[in-house]
Amino acid sequence: MTKFIEVSIRQIGNSQGILIPKAILEQIGLTKSAEMKIEGDTLILRKPQKSVRAGWADEAKKIALNNEDTLVLGEFTNDDDEKLTW
Repeated sequence: MTKFIEVSIRQIGNSQGILIPKAILEQIGLTKSAEMKIEGDTLILRKPQKSVRAGWADEAKKIALNNEDTLVLGEFTNDDDEKLTW
């Protein structure tokens, strides 16, 4: 059974916060940042999940190296493009 520990809410500048014991942060692997959300009356902290765009830059480089970075739709223009000054 998981035990709860009581922590104090403290004034930190213009905000309020709690101090999380280092041992708890280490236990769940939090080092520099965390994701936080509220579900009902529960505050949830967790390690940041892998970014949705993680690895995109490397994949884009591979596509370019393989000359697979051509336009899918080809060139297209708008009706009034010839009137524009570039």
